Amino acid sequence: METKERIQAAIRENPNQMTMLLARQFGVPEVEIIRAFPDDRAVELDAERWEELLRCLEPFGKVHVIVSNGGATLEANGQFGSFSRTGDFFNVQTKSLDIRWREIGAIFAVEKPGHLDGKSTLSFQFFDHSGHSAFKVFLGFGSSIPSEKADRFVQLRDRFRKK
Repeated sequence: METKERIQAAIRENPNQMTMLLARQFGVPEVEIIRAFPDDRAVELDAERWEELLRCLEPFGKVHVIVSNGGATLEANGQFGSFSRTGDFFNVQTKSLDIRWREIGAIFAVEKPGHLDGKSTLSFQFFDHSGHSAFKVFLGFGSSIPSEKADRFVQLRDRFRKK
């Protein structure tokens, strides 16, 4: 069985497992795990429109942002807004984070059960050019997602869908 088929089988067997751990298990960049999701659960977005998408996150209000690498995972609850560009940085000047925008290689709108409680999560996940997670923006993490946020998620997913 090919690696992609084995990944898809693992996702079907346990849909709420962490994608980062699956990537390590299969020895692939995390973006390949997301690409193996069923079409209704992960939609690739147009990465060239990254700035427009980030600006559209401001109306969501407080979101849960996760940044993970081999040595640490940092989580922040904050709001996108007050944007500016300086060199390689796209600044979110609400005391949240800076983004090295030239490194964004892929973006997905993802729906999956949470790994802790199985509750549905909605997120926009940004990956670098190597396929490793750059950061993930969860609209509700560990709590139910208000219908207006879920509706806006679907609208943005459809608007930014990669053609």
